[in-house]
Amino acid sequence: MVEIGHNILPASLGNSSKITSFHFGSTSSSRKVYIQAALHADEIPGMLVAWQLKQQLQRLEAEGHLQAEVVLVPQANPLGHAQTLLGQQLGRFSLASGENFNRSYSRLAARAYSQVKSALGSCEAENTRLIRKALLQAIAAEVPQTELQSLRWHLMRLAVDADVVLDLHCDYSAVLHVYTAERLWAQCAPLASLLGSQVNFVSDAAGGDPFDEACCKPWWEIRDMAASDGLDVPVALACLGVTIELRGQQDVSASLARQDADAILDFLRLRGYLTDWPVEVSAAELATPTPLAGSENIIAPHPGIVHFLTTPGSRLQPGEPLAEIIDPVSNRVSVLSSRYGGVVYTLENRHYATTGMWVAKVATGQAFKTGNLLSA
Repeated sequence: MVEIGHNILPASLGNSSKITSFHFGSTSSSRKVYIQAALHADEIPGMLVAWQLKQQLQRLEAEGHLQAEVVLVPQANPLGHAQTLLGQQLGRFSLASGENFNRSYSRLAARAYSQVKSALGSCEAENTRLIRKALLQAIAAEVPQTELQSLRWHLMRLAVDADVVLDLHCDYSAVLHVYTAERLWAQCAPLASLLGSQVNFVSDAAGGDPFDEACCKPWWEIRDMAASDGLDVPVALACLGVTIELRGQQDVSASLARQDADAILDFLRLRGYLTDWPVEVSAAELATPTPLAGSENIIAPHPGIVHFLTTPGSRLQPGEPLAEIIDPVSNRVSVLSSRYGGVVYTLENRHYATTGMWVAKVATGQAFKTGNLLSA
Protein backbone atom coordinates (compact mmCIF):
# COMPACT_ATOMS: atom_id res chain seq x y z
CA MET A 1 0.00 0.00 0.00
CA VAL A 2 1.19 3.49 -0.86
CA GLU A 3 -0.27 6.54 0.89
CA ILE A 4 -0.25 9.86 -1.01
CA GLY A 5 -1.34 13.30 0.17
CA HIS A 6 -2.80 15.80 -2.30
CA ASN A 7 -2.70 19.40 -1.11
CA ILE A 8 -5.82 21.45 -1.82
CA LEU A 9 -5.42 25.07 -2.87
CA PRO A 10 -5.97 27.03 0.39
CA ALA A 11 -8.70 29.65 0.53
CA SER A 12 -7.25 31.62 3.41
CA LEU A 13 -3.96 32.30 5.19
CA GLY A 14 -3.01 29.68 7.73
CA ASN A 15 -5.54 27.12 6.51
CA SER A 16 -4.70 24.03 4.49
CA SER A 17 -6.42 20.78 3.62
CA LYS A 18 -5.39 17.64 1.78
CA ILE A 19 -6.96 14.56 0.28
CA THR A 20 -5.26 11.28 1.20
CA SER A 21 -5.36 8.42 -1.29
CA PHE A 22 -4.30 4.82 -0.65
CA HIS A 23 -2.96 2.85 -3.61
CA PHE A 24 -2.98 -0.95 -3.76
CA GLY A 25 -1.58 -3.17 -6.49
CA SER A 26 0.65 -2.13 -9.35
CA THR A 27 0.36 1.27 -11.02
CA SER A 28 1.56 -0.42 -14.22
CA SER A 29 -1.61 -2.52 -14.36
CA SER A 30 -3.89 -1.84 -17.31
CA ARG A 31 -6.87 -2.20 -14.94
CA LYS A 32 -7.79 0.30 -12.26
CA VAL A 33 -10.54 0.69 -9.66
CA TYR A 34 -11.26 3.94 -7.86
CA ILE A 35 -13.38 4.11 -4.68
CA GLN A 36 -14.13 7.22 -2.63
CA ALA A 37 -16.33 8.03 0.36
CA ALA A 38 -18.03 11.07 1.91
CA LEU A 39 -17.91 13.48 -1.01
CA HIS A 40 -20.98 14.79 0.78
CA ALA A 41 -19.15 15.11 4.06
CA ASP A 42 -22.19 14.53 6.28
CA GLU A 43 -22.67 11.07 4.76
CA ILE A 44 -20.52 8.88 6.98
CA PRO A 45 -21.43 5.21 6.29
CA GLY A 46 -19.13 5.09 3.25
CA MET A 47 -16.15 6.14 5.32
CA LEU A 48 -16.56 3.09 7.54
CA VAL A 49 -16.94 0.88 4.44
CA ALA A 50 -13.76 2.43 3.03
CA TRP A 51 -11.91 1.67 6.27
CA GLN A 52 -13.06 -1.96 6.06
CA LEU A 53 -11.92 -2.09 2.44
CA LYS A 54 -8.52 -0.69 3.37
CA GLN A 55 -7.91 -3.44 5.92
CA GLN A 56 -8.92 -6.18 3.49
CA LEU A 57 -7.08 -4.73 0.49
CA GLN A 58 -3.83 -4.62 2.46
CA ARG A 59 -4.20 -8.32 3.21
CA LEU A 60 -5.22 -9.23 -0.34
CA GLU A 61 -2.30 -7.27 -1.76
CA ALA A 62 0.16 -8.96 0.61
CA GLU A 63 -1.18 -12.39 -0.37
CA GLY A 64 -0.81 -11.64 -4.08
CA HIS A 65 -4.51 -11.78 -4.96
CA LEU A 66 -4.81 -8.25 -6.36
CA GLN A 67 -4.75 -8.15 -10.16
CA ALA A 68 -5.47 -4.44 -10.65
CA GLU A 69 -4.58 -1.09 -9.16
CA VAL A 70 -7.12 -0.01 -6.54
CA VAL A 71 -7.18 3.61 -5.39
CA LEU A 72 -9.11 4.26 -2.18
CA VAL A 73 -10.01 7.71 -0.83
CA PRO A 74 -11.78 7.27 2.54
CA GLN A 75 -12.32 11.02 3.02
CA ALA A 76 -13.03 12.67 -0.31
CA ASN A 77 -14.10 16.01 1.14
CA PRO A 78 -12.02 17.43 4.00
CA LEU A 79 -13.46 20.87 3.18
CA GLY A 80 -16.95 19.70 4.03
CA HIS A 81 -15.78 18.01 7.21
CA ALA A 82 -14.44 21.37 8.42
CA GLN A 83 -17.89 22.94 8.03
CA THR A 84 -19.42 22.52 11.47
CA LEU A 85 -21.84 25.31 12.35
CA LEU A 86 -23.45 25.47 15.78
CA GLY A 87 -22.82 21.78 16.27
CA GLN A 88 -24.26 20.72 12.91
CA GLN A 89 -22.19 19.12 10.14
CA LEU A 90 -22.89 20.97 6.85
CA GLY A 91 -21.26 18.69 4.33
CA ARG A 92 -23.42 18.79 1.20
CA PHE A 93 -22.80 22.38 0.07
CA SER A 94 -19.76 24.62 0.20
CA LEU A 95 -20.40 27.46 2.64
CA ALA A 96 -18.04 29.64 0.60
CA SER A 97 -19.97 29.39 -2.66
CA GLY A 98 -23.21 27.52 -2.00
CA GLU A 99 -22.20 24.86 -4.55
CA ASN A 100 -22.98 21.20 -4.12
CA PHE A 101 -19.76 19.25 -3.55
CA ASN A 102 -21.02 16.58 -5.99
CA ARG A 103 -21.80 18.82 -8.96
CA SER A 104 -19.93 20.77 -11.65
CA TYR A 105 -17.13 18.30 -12.39
CA SER A 106 -15.10 18.83 -15.54
CA ARG A 107 -16.43 17.98 -18.99
CA LEU A 108 -13.44 16.39 -20.67
CA ALA A 109 -14.78 14.59 -23.74
CA ALA A 110 -14.33 17.30 -26.37
CA ARG A 111 -10.74 18.06 -25.39
CA ALA A 112 -9.81 14.39 -25.16
CA TYR A 113 -11.42 13.62 -28.51
CA SER A 114 -9.51 16.40 -30.24
CA GLN A 115 -6.29 14.74 -29.10
CA VAL A 116 -7.15 11.19 -30.16
CA LYS A 117 -9.35 11.67 -33.23
CA SER A 118 -6.60 11.15 -35.79
CA ALA A 119 -5.07 8.23 -33.85
CA LEU A 120 -8.18 6.08 -33.30
CA GLY A 121 -8.00 2.81 -35.17
CA SER A 122 -9.50 -0.65 -35.44
CA CYS A 123 -8.19 -1.96 -32.10
CA GLU A 124 -10.59 -1.26 -29.26
CA ALA A 125 -7.99 -1.90 -26.54
CA GLU A 126 -5.56 0.55 -28.11
CA ASN A 127 -8.31 3.14 -28.48
CA THR A 128 -9.11 2.71 -24.79
CA ARG A 129 -5.47 3.29 -23.89
CA LEU A 130 -5.30 6.43 -26.05
CA ILE A 131 -8.53 7.86 -24.65
CA ARG A 132 -7.49 7.24 -21.04
CA LYS A 133 -4.22 9.03 -21.66
CA ALA A 134 -6.05 11.94 -23.30
CA LEU A 135 -8.52 12.22 -20.42
CA LEU A 136 -5.65 12.38 -17.94
CA GLN A 137 -3.96 15.06 -20.01
CA ALA A 138 -7.18 17.04 -20.28
CA ILE A 139 -7.74 17.18 -16.53
CA ALA A 140 -4.04 17.78 -15.81
CA ALA A 141 -4.12 20.84 -18.08
CA GLU A 142 -6.80 22.54 -15.99
CA VAL A 143 -5.68 25.15 -13.44
CA PRO A 144 -7.99 25.33 -10.39
CA GLN A 145 -8.82 28.86 -9.28
CA THR A 146 -10.60 28.15 -6.00
CA GLU A 147 -10.36 25.77 -3.07
CA LEU A 148 -13.43 23.86 -4.25
CA GLN A 149 -12.16 23.62 -7.82
CA SER A 150 -8.91 22.25 -6.42
CA LEU A 151 -10.78 19.54 -4.51
CA ARG A 152 -12.67 18.51 -7.64
CA TRP A 153 -9.50 18.59 -9.74
CA HIS A 154 -7.59 16.26 -7.42
CA LEU A 155 -10.45 13.76 -7.28
CA MET A 156 -10.84 13.72 -11.07
CA ARG A 157 -7.09 13.22 -11.57
CA LEU A 158 -7.23 10.17 -9.31
CA ALA A 159 -10.31 8.64 -10.97
CA VAL A 160 -10.67 9.61 -14.61
CA ASP A 161 -8.53 6.78 -16.02
CA ALA A 162 -10.19 4.04 -13.95
CA ASP A 163 -12.39 1.35 -15.45
CA VAL A 164 -14.54 1.22 -12.28
CA VAL A 165 -15.44 4.32 -10.24
CA LEU A 166 -17.49 3.80 -7.06
CA ASP A 167 -18.67 6.91 -5.20
CA LEU A 168 -19.98 5.98 -1.73
CA HIS A 169 -22.81 8.16 -0.43
CA CYS A 170 -25.92 7.76 1.72
CA ASP A 171 -29.32 9.44 1.93
CA TYR A 172 -31.31 10.74 4.90
CA SER A 173 -33.37 7.71 6.01
CA ALA A 174 -33.21 5.23 3.17
CA VAL A 175 -32.76 1.77 1.72
CA LEU A 176 -29.58 0.94 -0.15
CA HIS A 177 -29.86 2.16 -3.74
CA VAL A 178 -27.57 2.97 -6.64
CA TYR A 179 -27.27 5.39 -9.56
CA THR A 180 -25.56 4.68 -12.87
CA ALA A 181 -25.91 5.38 -16.58
CA GLU A 182 -28.59 3.54 -18.51
CA ARG A 183 -26.08 2.29 -21.05
CA LEU A 184 -23.85 0.98 -18.22
CA TRP A 185 -26.59 -0.99 -16.50
CA ALA A 186 -25.44 -4.38 -17.78
CA GLN A 187 -22.06 -3.77 -16.12
CA CYS A 188 -23.65 -2.44 -12.92
CA ALA A 189 -26.36 -5.07 -12.43
CA PRO A 190 -24.09 -7.65 -10.73
CA LEU A 191 -22.81 -5.01 -8.31
CA ALA A 192 -26.34 -3.93 -7.43
CA SER A 193 -27.29 -7.57 -6.86
CA LEU A 194 -24.30 -8.27 -4.63
CA LEU A 195 -25.05 -5.14 -2.57
CA GLY A 196 -28.70 -6.08 -2.22
CA SER A 197 -29.72 -2.74 -3.71
CA GLN A 198 -33.48 -2.20 -3.52
CA VAL A 199 -33.72 0.58 -6.12
CA ASN A 200 -31.40 1.03 -9.11
CA PHE A 201 -31.69 4.35 -10.90
CA VAL A 202 -30.40 4.71 -14.46
CA SER A 203 -29.94 7.82 -16.59
CA ASP A 204 -27.40 8.84 -19.21
CA ALA A 205 -27.85 12.52 -18.30
CA ALA A 206 -28.71 13.03 -14.64
CA GLY A 207 -27.78 16.71 -14.89
CA GLY A 208 -25.40 18.91 -12.94
CA ASP A 209 -22.21 16.98 -13.82
CA PRO A 210 -21.90 14.79 -10.71
CA PHE A 211 -18.62 13.02 -10.06
CA ASP A 212 -19.47 9.51 -11.26
CA GLU A 213 -21.05 10.79 -14.49
CA ALA A 214 -18.09 13.07 -15.19
CA CYS A 215 -15.83 10.00 -15.09
CA CYS A 216 -17.89 7.66 -17.28
CA LYS A 217 -19.79 9.95 -19.65
CA PRO A 218 -16.77 10.94 -21.81
CA TRP A 219 -16.65 7.39 -23.19
CA TRP A 220 -20.01 7.45 -24.92
CA GLU A 221 -19.60 11.12 -25.80
CA ILE A 222 -16.34 10.32 -27.59
CA ARG A 223 -18.00 7.33 -29.26
CA ASP A 224 -20.78 9.62 -30.49
CA MET A 225 -18.30 12.27 -31.69
CA ALA A 226 -16.38 9.68 -33.68
CA ALA A 227 -19.58 8.39 -35.26
CA SER A 228 -20.66 11.93 -36.15
CA ASP A 229 -17.33 12.42 -37.90
CA GLY A 230 -17.87 9.23 -39.88
CA LEU A 231 -15.15 7.27 -38.11
CA ASP A 232 -15.74 3.53 -38.06
CA VAL A 233 -13.74 2.87 -34.90
CA PRO A 234 -14.59 0.83 -31.79
CA VAL A 235 -14.83 2.86 -28.56
CA ALA A 236 -15.59 0.85 -25.45
CA LEU A 237 -17.67 2.06 -22.52
CA ALA A 238 -14.50 1.63 -20.53
CA CYS A 239 -15.52 3.30 -17.27
CA LEU A 240 -18.32 2.03 -15.05
CA GLY A 241 -19.33 4.93 -12.80
CA VAL A 242 -21.71 4.15 -9.92
CA THR A 243 -22.98 6.17 -6.99
CA ILE A 244 -23.83 3.82 -4.13
CA GLU A 245 -26.24 5.19 -1.52
CA LEU A 246 -25.46 3.19 1.61
CA ARG A 247 -28.88 3.50 3.25
CA GLY A 248 -29.34 6.45 5.65
CA GLN A 249 -27.14 8.82 7.61
CA GLN A 250 -27.70 6.94 10.85
CA ASP A 251 -26.77 3.55 9.37
CA VAL A 252 -23.19 3.61 10.61
CA SER A 253 -22.39 0.16 11.96
CA ALA A 254 -19.51 -2.29 11.74
CA SER A 255 -21.76 -5.12 10.59
CA LEU A 256 -23.28 -3.14 7.70
CA ALA A 257 -19.86 -1.80 6.72
CA ARG A 258 -18.39 -5.30 6.58
CA GLN A 259 -21.38 -6.51 4.56
CA ASP A 260 -21.03 -3.68 2.03
CA ALA A 261 -17.24 -3.97 1.80
CA ASP A 262 -17.56 -7.71 1.19
CA ALA A 263 -20.08 -7.07 -1.60
CA ILE A 264 -17.75 -4.58 -3.28
CA LEU A 265 -14.83 -6.99 -3.04
CA ASP A 266 -16.99 -9.77 -4.49
CA PHE A 267 -17.72 -7.47 -7.42
CA LEU A 268 -13.98 -7.02 -7.94
CA ARG A 269 -13.62 -10.80 -7.85
CA LEU A 270 -16.39 -11.13 -10.41
CA ARG A 271 -14.50 -8.81 -12.75
CA GLY A 272 -11.23 -10.65 -12.22
CA TYR A 273 -9.49 -7.95 -10.21
CA LEU A 274 -9.21 -10.28 -7.20
CA THR A 275 -8.25 -13.92 -7.59
CA ASP A 276 -8.56 -15.51 -4.13
CA TRP A 277 -11.84 -17.23 -5.03
CA PRO A 278 -14.42 -17.11 -7.83
CA VAL A 279 -17.72 -15.26 -7.60
CA GLU A 280 -20.74 -15.71 -9.85
CA VAL A 281 -24.08 -13.91 -10.12
CA SER A 282 -26.73 -15.84 -12.02
CA ALA A 283 -29.09 -14.20 -14.48
CA ALA A 284 -31.95 -14.91 -12.09
CA GLU A 285 -30.18 -12.97 -9.33
CA LEU A 286 -29.55 -9.83 -11.38
CA ALA A 287 -31.17 -6.63 -10.14
CA THR A 288 -33.50 -4.62 -12.35
CA PRO A 289 -33.26 -0.91 -13.21
CA THR A 290 -35.63 2.02 -12.65
CA PRO A 291 -35.49 5.23 -14.70
CA LEU A 292 -34.13 8.15 -12.68
CA ALA A 293 -36.80 10.22 -14.42
CA GLY A 294 -39.29 8.18 -12.41
CA SER A 295 -38.15 9.41 -8.99
CA GLU A 296 -41.14 11.22 -7.46
CA ASN A 297 -40.56 13.86 -4.78
CA ILE A 298 -43.40 14.06 -2.26
CA ILE A 299 -43.75 17.72 -1.28
CA ALA A 300 -45.20 19.36 1.84
CA PRO A 301 -48.03 21.70 0.76
CA HIS A 302 -47.82 23.75 3.97
CA PRO A 303 -45.69 23.91 7.11
CA GLY A 304 -46.21 21.55 9.99
CA ILE A 305 -45.20 18.36 11.75
CA VAL A 306 -44.22 15.46 9.49
CA HIS A 307 -45.86 12.24 10.61
CA PHE A 308 -44.67 9.33 8.47
CA LEU A 309 -47.10 6.51 7.78
CA THR A 310 -44.56 4.24 6.10
CA THR A 311 -40.90 3.25 6.23
CA PRO A 312 -38.10 3.14 3.63
CA GLY A 313 -38.44 0.09 1.42
CA SER A 314 -42.23 -0.01 1.54
CA ARG A 315 -44.05 -0.51 -1.74
CA LEU A 316 -47.10 1.71 -2.15
CA GLN A 317 -50.02 1.72 -4.52
CA PRO A 318 -50.96 4.98 -6.29
CA GLY A 319 -52.75 7.24 -3.82
CA GLU A 320 -51.82 5.17 -0.77
CA PRO A 321 -50.97 7.50 2.18
CA LEU A 322 -47.32 7.76 3.14
CA ALA A 323 -47.18 10.83 5.43
CA GLU A 324 -49.25 13.51 7.10
CA ILE A 325 -48.38 17.18 7.49
CA ILE A 326 -50.04 18.42 10.68
CA ASP A 327 -50.44 22.11 11.50
CA PRO A 328 -50.96 22.12 15.29
CA VAL A 329 -52.11 25.75 15.25
CA SER A 330 -54.86 25.64 12.63
CA ASN A 331 -55.53 21.86 12.87
CA ARG A 332 -54.96 21.51 9.13
CA VAL A 333 -53.90 17.99 8.25
CA SER A 334 -52.72 17.07 4.74
CA VAL A 335 -52.29 13.43 3.76
CA LEU A 336 -49.51 12.89 1.22
CA SER A 337 -49.33 10.05 -1.27
CA SER A 338 -47.55 9.00 -4.43
CA ARG A 339 -49.29 9.75 -7.69
CA TYR A 340 -47.77 6.71 -9.40
CA GLY A 341 -46.98 4.27 -6.60
CA GLY A 342 -43.71 2.40 -6.17
CA VAL A 343 -40.94 1.89 -3.62
CA VAL A 344 -40.38 4.50 -0.91
CA TYR A 345 -36.60 4.69 -1.09
CA THR A 346 -35.87 7.67 1.17
CA LEU A 347 -37.56 9.76 3.85
CA GLU A 348 -36.50 13.08 5.30
CA ASN A 349 -34.81 13.00 8.70
CA ARG A 350 -36.52 16.18 9.88
CA HIS A 351 -40.01 16.07 11.32
CA TYR A 352 -40.86 19.71 10.75
CA ALA A 353 -41.73 20.67 7.18
CA THR A 354 -41.62 24.05 5.55
CA THR A 355 -43.81 24.74 2.55
CA GLY A 356 -42.44 23.10 -0.59
CA MET A 357 -39.95 20.86 1.25
CA TRP A 358 -39.68 17.29 0.03
CA VAL A 359 -40.43 14.76 2.75
CA ALA A 360 -40.18 11.48 0.83
CA LYS A 361 -39.04 10.09 -2.50
CA VAL A 362 -40.66 7.21 -4.37
CA ALA A 363 -39.13 5.13 -7.18
CA THR A 364 -42.15 4.85 -9.43
CA GLY A 365 -40.94 3.19 -12.63
CA GLN A 366 -42.76 5.90 -14.64
CA ALA A 367 -40.34 8.16 -16.55
CA PHE A 368 -42.22 11.42 -16.14
CA LYS A 369 -39.48 13.99 -15.35
CA THR A 370 -37.20 15.99 -17.64
CA GLY A 371 -34.26 18.36 -17.12
CA ASN A 372 -31.96 17.99 -14.13
CA LEU A 373 -32.97 14.76 -12.43
CA LEU A 374 -30.89 15.05 -9.26
CA SER A 375 -31.91 17.04 -6.20
CA ALA A 376 -29.96 20.13 -5.21
